Amino acid sequence: MSLREYIHDTLAQKQSLSFNPLDPKSYIEPFGLFGVYAVLFAETGLLIGFFLPGDTLLFVAGVGTTSVAVKVAGAQLSLPLLLIGCPLFATAGAQVGHFLGAKFGRAMFEKPNSVIFQKKYVDKAEGVFNKYGPGKSVVLARFIPLVRTFLNPVAGVLEMSARRFFVYNLIGAVLWTDSIILLGHFLGERFGNFPIDKFVLPVIGGVVLLSLIPVTIELVKNKREQRRAAATASTHEPRHADRSA
Repeated sequence: MSLREYIHDTLAQKQSLSFNPLDPKSYIEPFGLFGVYAVLFAETGLLIGFFLPGDTLLFVAGVGTTSVAVKVAGAQLSLPLLLIGCPLFATAGAQVGHFLGAKFGRAMFEKPNSVIFQKKYVDKAEGVFNKYGPGKSVVLARFIPLVRTFLNPVAGVLEMSARRFFVYNLIGAVLWTDSIILLGHFLGERFGNFPIDKFVLPVIGGVVLLSLIPVTIELVKNKREQRRAAATASTHEPRHADRSA
């Protein structure tokens, strides 16, 4: 073995041993399916998992079911096991988050801000819950990073029943995980000869933007309703004033 080959192999080994919590390959290459399952469970069920790469991981896992799996994901994965297992683990994680919120209440959120915990994330999740209602918010939150982590215990704190939460939780988990996995699989099959690993983040950005469309539509509807209510109130105020006069 030449010195150049030795240096190349040494650097490759060091790179493979380095762990980056934001890199999907760091979970898929050494742990395969179980790495994907564990991240989904932790991101949706444990507050400390909010920083984990859920969207990106699902997309790369989808690519990992194609012919370019090793190049992009680091390992070959089974598409059927992803489509079945990912919704189940995402559902289980969120159900744990709901249980913790129901059991400990607001006390689990009443702590000073730190590098990991930020009260604003909880406030944002509670705002989504109150704005769109229990069922719709649980489904929509799946497509919004940070919110999908904190909304689950918030739903428990706000006394959404575990049975009702489970129904919407499962629907949201299936829509979120399987849609992104299938997108990664489709693009990996069609454009595998291109350097698809360089387009992972832009594609995920597009997925997030698309997922925000329902939220944007709801915001527009709510603003219109508020304007109509304000206009109705303004038209009635002078009449009351005239009657009192």
